[in-house]
Amino acid sequence: MESYKVNTPEGTRDRLFEESDRQRSAQAAITKLFRRRGYREVITPCVEYYDLFVQAQNPLPQESMLKLVDRSGRILVLRPDCTTPIARVAATRFGEGGFPRRMFYNQTIFRSQDANHGASSEISQCGIELVGASGARADVEAAALAIEALKTAGLDNFRIELGHTGFFTALLAEMDITDEKAARLRSCIENKSFAELDAMLSGEKSASEAMKRIAVLFGGAEVLDEARRLTNNADALAAIDYLAAIYAELKSAGYGGCVSFDLGQLSGLEYYTGLIFRAYAPGSGGCIAAGGRYDRLISDFGRALPATGFAIYIDALVSCLPDAETVALDTVIHYEKGCLSAALKLLDSLPAGSAELSHCEDEAEAAEAAKARGAKKLITVRKDGNGEVRL
Repeated sequence: MESYKVNTPEGTRDRLFEESDRQRSAQAAITKLFRRRGYREVITPCVEYYDLFVQAQNPLPQESMLKLVDRSGRILVLRPDCTTPIARVAATRFGEGGFPRRMFYNQTIFRSQDANHGASSEISQCGIELVGASGARADVEAAALAIEALKTAGLDNFRIELGHTGFFTALLAEMDITDEKAARLRSCIENKSFAELDAMLSGEKSASEAMKRIAVLFGGAEVLDEARRLTNNADALAAIDYLAAIYAELKSAGYGGCVSFDLGQLSGLEYYTGLIFRAYAPGSGGCIAAGGRYDRLISDFGRALPATGFAIYIDALVSCLPDAETVALDTVIHYEKGCLSAALKLLDSLPAGSAELSHCEDEAEAAEAAKARGAKKLITVRKDGNGEVRL
């Protein structure tokens, strides 16, 4: 008879022991930093009405959402995004005063991935939303906090790439092209499809030199100087000046070494309205953090509030961290009846993970079991004193 094998659903997996420890450690360090910086935790439901994301004109395709139906027949989704529910909270749960609000979350989102795609459908995120604050100082706060959060989690080799939605949209406004072609253009730029981009723009007389070069405008601060030389579009230049101001402030705080630019960063253009950034590190195939300004989202729920924020993808972050030393089992504690309290006190005095209680009734049996577990010694707690056996 073929044995029955129980698997986890597509896109999910078990996380055991050291991997769980590393994930929890990173989450604890990051959320502790958020609290220290004045952010307060918000926990939103694991399920939301599907209509919430339709109303918010969320850029997530509907097929990427995991859906279910409640008793009344309304469609629900497992939370596919943390920012939209917090936007709902900001619009409906607070009075007129008290803004800006600094909120953070430590939650899991769920996305339906293509079969055999290999991507996770269950994604742990830690992030912040700074709601009710506009302007460069709020954006600097968000970007600086993202950098500090990655460092606090133990990452020391990463870069954060800054972009601005206004640069592309200003250049696009100069061009006389259809919405369909504009979408293709964005896709080529975002995916760095240089050959296709050249083919699209070669016969496009209205395309500026900046638009023709936008896909390669990434790197250090020199990118901003090059962008200025390529256009005289006032709105595009204003976006460059804004990025320069953000960079100057981050550099003055000692963050300049991990900051670069990507003016072709266009993901979620309908969602973001200004500064946009992503973080990358060796060891991860994609970004480990993403964020930016989104001033229109909360107004979709009836309240116009500017906002900025970011999310850190915990699994991606942990995959980039150096392996932590594993604490090996050293001691097994056996105890006589009536000595549980003393045994627990001894257990708690030893380094975490280095000791455990014996489940055996007999001391000789406990010694054999401890030896099989790889322990180096057995301590027996007795009423008249402890005894120790080297294994």
